[in-house]
Amino acid sequence: MIGKTERGICSYYGEPGEIPPGFVLPSNEVFDPHAMRAAHKTLPFGTRVRVTNERNGKTVTVKINDRGPFTPGRILDLTKAAFQRVESTQKGVFPCSYKIV
Repeated sequence: MIGKTERGICSYYGEPGEIPPGFVLPSNEVFDPHAMRAAHKTLPFGTRVRVTNERNGKTVTVKINDRGPFTPGRILDLTKAAFQRVESTQKGVFPCSYKIV
């Protein structure tokens, strides 16, 4: 599975008030908007992926710890902190690719 890639749209989640403090994710981790984490529909929890913003070439490595996104065409929901490493949250989404590392 290492080296597998996928292309699509990345978004982010975890704005204040969106997820209650102490919320436990399906991976049994507590949601932390400051952690380098992401949601994916099917990758096993704990999988690390290197996400590339296809517009600017910036990358961030995140760990999968949640399920989603549930909007068609989107392949990853990043935490706000991870998203901010590669794109402005004012944009909300960006074309991305990821590679399992």
